Amino acid sequence: MKIGEIAKKAGVGVETVRYYERQHIIRQPLRPTGGGFRAYPPEIVSQIRFIRRAQDLGFSLKEVEELLSLKTDPSVDCGEIQARATKKRREVNEKIEDLRQIRNALDAVIDACPGGGSLKACSIIEEMENG
Repeated sequence: MKIGEIAKKAGVGVETVRYYERQHIIRQPLRPTGGGFRAYPPEIVSQIRFIRRAQDLGFSLKEVEELLSLKTDPSVDCGEIQARATKKRREVNEKIEDLRQIRNALDAVIDACPGGGSLKACSIIEEMENG
């Protein structure tokens, strides 16, 4: 299959496929010696779908690359994948808590703002300057 066909079947753009190749997450097939288009194996479609789904779940490209290598290692136990997913969930929960704290701080400065008048009296600007 050509790169355009692979991209379409995987639900991504051609540039996404090329990006994954540049990042060495998927292998770029060799160009035929007589010229012409590279021929991609059909399993690239499932690899790209795997990459996209893992990214949707919050995994970085580096983590996705590690997951792909684990996926092809017959000695890896499912528990290793579960441990990585559990770690990612913990990171997501920490980010959620950080965002809650930011929201609460914003709520406090917004509530303290008179909502009108001179910028010299703006409590939001004052809070950001003085912390």
